[in-house]
Amino acid sequence: MEWLNNFAKEIEPQNISNKDKKEEVAKKVAEKVKDGDIISFGSGSTSYLAIKEIAKRIEEEDLHIIAIPTSYEVKSLCQSLKIPTASILEYKPDWGFDGADEVDKNHNWLIKGRGAAMFKEKLNMVNSGLTYILADESKFVENLGEKFPIPIEVYPEAVSSVKEALLDLGMTECVLRKAEKKDGPVFTENNNVILDTKFSEIYETLEEDIKAITGVIESGLFIDYPIEVIN
Repeated sequence: MEWLNNFAKEIEPQNISNKDKKEEVAKKVAEKVKDGDIISFGSGSTSYLAIKEIAKRIEEEDLHIIAIPTSYEVKSLCQSLKIPTASILEYKPDWGFDGADEVDKNHNWLIKGRGAAMFKEKLNMVNSGLTYILADESKFVENLGEKFPIPIEVYPEAVSSVKEALLDLGMTECVLRKAEKKDGPVFTENNNVILDTKFSEIYETLEEDIKAITGVIESGLFIDYPIEVIN
């Protein structure tokens, strides 16, 4: 007996901005799917639309693929759409797609992590041959940090020492991300907290410098990864 599963409808993003343009981008990446592909499935509203488009192709063309999800929500969405999923422990992705919060003018630096899934997103990205970044015009900025902070996933007991070390790197603002409809902070799927930060300058080695701090699990800064922006 199957469970009654309405999860796809329950997690559907509400009031998607620039929806027509995002649907165009979603269709472009869905067209790249080939039978037998192992694909990293990213998060965000455009990725959600892309997953729906891929599910249509699977049903209409009898395609057989495996999705490597970057979050619990994406995994549950895939399951509700009958898209087979697996762990990156089991398979190496052939390629992937994901969204972004900001994309710089040269299309090779990103800020990600509004959904607090940047650790798995980065893990999948470094193990995929190529990741398509799905971005409408609202995502492009002259310089990173114009619209969104850099999220940093931190081991809870290391928050104070990490903040001190981030100040030495030029951090100018730091906010512990609070949960909605729940008291206290957001906890990631890895049981860590998120610091939303701003810096006086986002320089080429900042991602490496942040990651080198003891207690930092991952940052939402993505500098010079194998990506191609689709817009």
